[in-house]
Amino acid sequence: MRRRTFMAAGAGLALAAAAPAHAAARRVLHVRPGDSVQAAVDAVTGPGWTIVVHPGTYREVVNVPADKAELTVRGAVPDPRAAVIVHDNANGTQKPDGSGTYGTAGSATFTSAAPGLTVRDLTLANDWLRADHPDITGTQAVAAYTYGDRTHFDNVRLLAHQDTLFVETTALTAFDRQYFRRCYIEGDVDFVFGRATAVFEECHFHTLQRDVGFTPKGMVFAPSTARANPYGILAVRSRITSGAEDGAYKLARPWVPSYETTAWPSLVVRNSRIGPGIDPVAPYTNMREAYPWQTMRFREYANSGPGAVISVPDNRPQLTAEEAAVHTRRTYLGDWRPYERR
Repeated sequence: MRRRTFMAAGAGLALAAAAPAHAAARRVLHVRPGDSVQAAVDAVTGPGWTIVVHPGTYREVVNVPADKAELTVRGAVPDPRAAVIVHDNANGTQKPDGSGTYGTAGSATFTSAAPGLTVRDLTLANDWLRADHPDITGTQAVAAYTYGDRTHFDNVRLLAHQDTLFVETTALTAFDRQYFRRCYIEGDVDFVFGRATAVFEECHFHTLQRDVGFTPKGMVFAPSTARANPYGILAVRSRITSGAEDGAYKLARPWVPSYETTAWPSLVVRNSRIGPGIDPVAPYTNMREAYPWQTMRFREYANSGPGAVISVPDNRPQLTAEEAAVHTRRTYLGDWRPYERR
């Protein structure tokens, strides 16, 4: 595998000062090449700030703590390829202080626990590659790990291989809501996963070619929804494409973590186009045989494309029209309606 090259405008720009530029009256911080996005996050002093990331590539880890509520992090231009935040830690990467490895969550390039976070017009990436580290078996390498309620991503590119986007909650009993609109998400194994109530609207999921001799090469979704939560992951009016051969990928498998064996994963994919990269005959598989996908809350509705063909009905549980009326962004997100912002 070749390391990704990122299209990042701003090459040749003069470096700004080491600290982010402030526009205090408007509660805006500007980050330019040579600055640190994390330094800007650290400089936020209360709710409602905006960080504007100017075109360039920022190789760093960014962590937004819970006390940075209602924060917006956005690109300075509408093209999400212009401003790229990227790093290369994996689950099995040793920490510099010798205290152990990062683990899956700790591998994330971008992490946020802040309620009311908005991210838009950016690329978040983890460019760690298995081929470069054959000695590491913990190959999960997260681009974004989000676990605050009312997390909103709009026009964001999320790039990695295994475990690209970790949509989590602050606690097992918390049904934190996340909304992704017009996002591009690519990866190979379980690259959208977690227990959040997460709605994906008009998003593009892309499975990567993977240099292995077996199939399935990976899965798009791996929800781990809490049993008490009626709503898990919803993908609506979206599309799934592939860089691999036809039928090489599964749509999903359920994730029941060893530390949370009461999970009852929930996934609905509806009104979406599923390309030939997804196995149409058997689109689901198990992560562990003790938790068969047939016992999970996996449903589809009104999908199209060669990967959505229903040839074995038992392998593709469908919602009825009456059930589909419940599985909407409005039901999942409740009194929070980020889709009404324009």
